[in-house]
Amino acid sequence: MTNSLTKKFGQKIKLIRFQKNISQEKLSELSEISRSVMGKIERGEISTTLNSVEKISEALNVNVKELFDFSDINKY
Repeated sequence: MTNSLTKKFGQKIKLIRFQKNISQEKLSELSEISRSVMGKIERGEISTTLNSVEKISEALNVNVKELFDFSDINKY
């Protein structure tokens, strides 16, 4: 079972990825996280490690703290 933080985190990754016009496959490649795992993270089905959070932020070229700013996830 997942919690709302896990779901919000996944939604935020997906939002930033869409805004930057990056496919899930490309994000997976850039972050060295398998596409299936990335999909589960985005859907909020699994939590991820801090190491993966760092890899995702680097791949999206955003600060880690931006991934945890959920103020805009319900606007889209």
